[in-house]
Amino acid sequence: MKLLGRKKDDSEGSGDAHKGVSGDRADGTPAGTSGQRVTTPPKGKPTPKRSDASRKRGPVAPAPLTAAEARRRRKELGGPKLSREEKKTQRAERRSEMSRRREKMMAGEDAYLLPRDRGEVRRYVRDVVDSRRNLLGLFMPAALGLIFVMLAVPSVQVQQMLSPAMLVLVLVMVIDGFVLGRKVNRLADEKFPDNTETGWKLGFYASSRASQLRRMRAPRPQVERGDRVV
Repeated sequence: MKLLGRKKDDSEGSGDAHKGVSGDRADGTPAGTSGQRVTTPPKGKPTPKRSDASRKRGPVAPAPLTAAEARRRRKELGGPKLSREEKKTQRAERRSEMSRRREKMMAGEDAYLLPRDRGEVRRYVRDVVDSRRNLLGLFMPAALGLIFVMLAVPSVQVQQMLSPAMLVLVLVMVIDGFVLGRKVNRLADEKFPDNTETGWKLGFYASSRASQLRRMRAPRPQVERGDRVV
């Protein structure tokens, strides 16, 4: 059953729809775009550079599943396996290089010293400490001797006598370290007016070196006891 008045409307609507689908505008743009320019929707990430895009990336190897496989990969990445003679030669060269560097360090060459020992000021402080006899050098032997007596003679009377002796020894070492630190700072300020190191650092450095046995000091002493350090 057809309703009155709908035939014309339907024919016009279908004609407009057909015209909108197949017809183009005079300026060449498709119909139904209302004059807007058609753009590509964004990708969500920046476009890679041409150099990055042209760079070929190989596949990433999966993680090793066992310890044996991990060792095998390390050997492959390490290069060809060395023979026993080559390994022995390599170890000998490494030991020789370490010995050479240690000898230069013990001789006092500034390039091979530890950061705490570098500089003219530290060298001068070492010479001052090595040129005098220090009570601090007796601290380690005296402390070891007292500890040995305390362990060898487990007597109450001996323990009561050695405990005050240990305290007196520590007090004497502290006083000698304080005196040495003041002397080192005074001499260093006279010789190096532009010295920027604090007195506490130089004093502690001198005391720690003086508390070591002479043959165990590093770098090796460059002056003899009693020499005049200028």
